[in-house]
Amino acid sequence: MRTKLPCPATAPGPRAMSPVILPNGPPRAGPLASKLQREIVLLLAWSPAILLQLAHPLVARGVADHGTFHTERYGWRRRLHHTVHAMLRLSFGTERDAQVALERINAIHDRVHGHLPEAAGIFPAGAPYSAHDPALLMWVHATLVHMNLRVYELFVDRVTPEDRDRYCAEATAIDGGLGIPVGWLPRSATELDRYLDGMLARGEIAVTDTARTLARAILHPHVPWLAAPTTAVLRFITIGLLPPAIRAAYGFPWSARRDTALRGLAWHVRALLRLTPPVLRHWPAARAAARRSECPVAALRSPRA
Repeated sequence: MRTKLPCPATAPGPRAMSPVILPNGPPRAGPLASKLQREIVLLLAWSPAILLQLAHPLVARGVADHGTFHTERYGWRRRLHHTVHAMLRLSFGTERDAQVALERINAIHDRVHGHLPEAAGIFPAGAPYSAHDPALLMWVHATLVHMNLRVYELFVDRVTPEDRDRYCAEATAIDGGLGIPVGWLPRSATELDRYLDGMLARGEIAVTDTARTLARAILHPHVPWLAAPTTAVLRFITIGLLPPAIRAAYGFPWSARRDTALRGLAWHVRALLRLTPPVLRHWPAARAAARRSECPVAALRSPRA
């Protein structure tokens, strides 16, 4: 069992913007991470991961104070575009692409800091928050890894216990680039589950009214009326993917019948993906990286039926 460093008692303040210099170069997606993240369907993990992140009062406050997806009509589209663009650069771009992505992420984080205007969960009024706080970055990272695995297993293919551990370990390559101390991020599925359960047990995760307001902006975005049916399906999937305790804290209704419907929908998506050619199923950046042989995904076979 590795030793985990204690989380800081207070969030660090803003820092001066500077290039990210890593002795071993920028993080590169390992072969299993590349295999999973090349799937376009993993976009389904975006919304539930954000709702999980917002369940942390300090994250929710930071997004409310500095985010735009809930204040601008199509802010959600810009947020999704930036998130996907950064993921593709880090996972499938050149070393320079990954370096630029990290510098842009850290530049955005430089501007995100403040204080809670009122008590939220276990955090008192005036508690500081910063996007550079390793404890908050760890929570965001864990929610993304958790949801990526959940979406892949539900909509694409099963993942063996060994591969779940391997994916968690490969995902920790991002730590130095974001200023997270080495050894903080979960390196196995067991550590990931223990960390998530611990966050809930300690009371650090508490869905606030701020989080519920932000969630409504995510689940009910401004879209053309023709896209309304698709948005309704995505909303259904997002709510269904949340852990039961978080779903209940948001006040989202759910039932065994809805869970059965979600699994039926996932079965049909899996069947469709088996018939979908890579040119439509995988990100163009992933295919380009495989052709360059800069990304080890080229050596991996497509998921089994």
